[in-house]
Amino acid sequence: MAYYFIADTHFGHENALAFDNRPFQTIEEHDRVLMENWNDAVGMDDEVFILGDISWLNASKTIEIVKQLNGIKHLIVGNHDKKLLKNREFRSLFAEVADYKEIQLSDQMGIVLSHYPIPCFNHHYYGWYHLYGHVHISFEWNMMERVKYEMEALYDKPCRMFNCGVMIHYMGYTPRTLEEIAQGQKEEPG
Repeated sequence: MAYYFIADTHFGHENALAFDNRPFQTIEEHDRVLMENWNDAVGMDDEVFILGDISWLNASKTIEIVKQLNGIKHLIVGNHDKKLLKNREFRSLFAEVADYKEIQLSDQMGIVLSHYPIPCFNHHYYGWYHLYGHVHISFEWNMMERVKYEMEALYDKPCRMFNCGVMIHYMGYTPRTLEEIAQGQKEEPG
């Protein structure tokens, strides 16, 4: 069993193709590739934390997609999930639905999960991680990267916060483990 993380899948959201410059010709291709990548990476007993904005589709079409995805799914609510959460069957597909979550991995390490970036997240001075989405590849993400840089370079404080949006180069439209995310963010986009 492993933990996987992903944000901003935006299944069925055509505008996301242009907004994020996602490399797909159609939204159908986008959705198919995301589902294939997900199921290639995630086993049935793995836990997947979806950090918001899972789908732009209606509840019945979203349910159809989520049922095909491997793993035990947890939804950290994003701004585009609220309508879907009114549907009981949609909610039942998740082991939990939360606005915010902390996972303690060891005595000294854990992860703060939120759809939204939190620069001064709980335990950030103590080496914890913060995984988020929402900001895509935008000026807001650049702001978060700048905050991270300033905390580390100017104030000598650790800041392990990472955008888990599918469009980020180290995510590659695939759920990733914490280790993959931490390693991948060190690499230049290719």
